[in-house]
Order: sequence, then C-alpha cells, then structure tokens
Amino acid sequence: MTELISVIVTTYNREDALDAVLRSLAGQTDRNFEVIVGDDGSGPATAKVVSAWQARVPWRLEHVWQKDDGFRLAECRNRAILAARGAYLIFLDADCLARPDFVAMHRRLAERGWFVAGNRILLSQDATAAVLRDGEAVERWPFTRWIGERLRGGINRLSALTHLPLGPLRRLRASAWRGARGCNIAVWRADLDRIDGFDAAFVGWGREDSDFFIRLMRSGVRRKDGNFATGVIHLWHTEANRAALPDNERRLDEVKGSDRIRARRGLSALSNES
Repeated sequence: MTELISVIVTTYNREDALDAVLRSLAGQTDRNFEVIVGDDGSGPATAKVVSAWQARVPWRLEHVWQKDDGFRLAECRNRAILAARGAYLIFLDADCLARPDFVAMHRRLAERGWFVAGNRILLSQDATAAVLRDGEAVERWPFTRWIGERLRGGINRLSALTHLPLGPLRRLRASAWRGARGCNIAVWRADLDRIDGFDAAFVGWGREDSDFFIRLMRSGVRRKDGNFATGVIHLWHTEANRAALPDNERRLDEVKGSDRIRARRGLSALSNES
C-alpha cells in the first residue's frame, strides 16, 4: 500500500500528552502520512502545541476544533475525517505514544476489505508523570529497558511491545467486534464513507467504538489483529465520567437489534451543515 495515510489524533485539554504524541509521530520511519488533530473543545494551550509542531514537521498537520459541549468523541472524529486527505486512516488517542515503526507497520498490514485493530500497554500513574515531566522519548526505549519497567510495575505487560509475524493468525477474529479499541485502529476511507463514519448520536463516554465496529463489520469489512505489530504506549489518566454510559448502552442495544449500517448522525450530517 503506497497511498497517503492520515493519522487522526483526538484530544481534549491535555496538551502535555498531545505534545508527547506529536513528538512520537515526528519520529516515524514512514514519512508518507499527515496528522489531523481532532479537538473536542480544548482551550488555547492545545492550539499552541499544534502550532509549534506545525513549524517543526515536514508533513501536513491540521487542527480541527469543535466547541466544548461535553464529551463528543464521535463527532470530533468525524470532523477530523472530513479534513483528512488520506486513502487510509489511523485513529490514535492523544494519550497513546507511537513507536517509530507504528505507521510503517500499519501500512504493512493494510488490506482492502479489512480494518486493523491494534493493542497497547498501560503506563502507571507514576511512570506517566515522570515521562511527561522529563519529556523522555519512551517510544524509543529498547526492549531491555521495558523489561526493567515491567519488573518495577511501571507497565502492565510487555506483549504489545513485541513483534511477531503472525500471518494468517491475524485473521482469526475476523468477525469479532468485542475487544477492538478506537484508540488504535486503521480503516480505509472508502469503508468509512460507506457506513457514514462514527455516530455522533453517542455523546458522553462509552460504546461509540462498539457501534462503529458493529456497523463496519456488518457492511462486510473484517477485522485483522495488529497485536505484536502496532502496539502503542498508553499514558495514565483519570477515569472518564461514565454518567452517559446507560444511555449509550441502550443506543448500542438498538444497533445490535437492527440491520443498520450507516450512522444516524455521521459524516453526512456534518457535510450538510456547510
């Protein structure tokens, strides 16, 4: 796959983590990509971080902001999708650091008719604080150093940092939507357009990713595992407010009980606004 890749990074008022994520993307071995920062209503400090990196990187870096009106991750992603120019899109949260071969490995796994779901390691609260305070490029650490961090309890596992040529084993969960996480996935733009992107009817934390995967797989796209290839380093954060989860669970149940493929409030809803 040789087409341009768009990396969509979603953020909200966490400029220290966003700065670290953009630093990790600046160190990629594959340079044929752009970055769209989807901003769910952050203050001016986030825009300053993006502006500073725009002057430092050779690839296109855009900041797409929407007003702060609660947790609206699905709509934020859709706005970023509309600004993207790539044929293949990688979704990455702004608290997930990408190792130098992250884009290259996603490109290697790209295949028509499939989306790729990657995994992650979790940094502890203390390890995260140290990384953000010192500005250390942990995404470049050798594996031996990660072993030491695991022994100290700074991370929860090592498997997401290893590389294995799994071949056909990556297709074993082709029809399983459970377990896939929106913080590290890659999807063809044409497949996103077919299902009208993420469903902005999901507001507040929870289940917008599950809805997305169900509709995507219902449209005929299958899942390929990015485990042991595209793992990211997830920074610690406080737990999100889950007050909206019961309503989102009901929305998800409605989707599971239907044959819907297209989002109720997706990309087309934003396109019609302009």
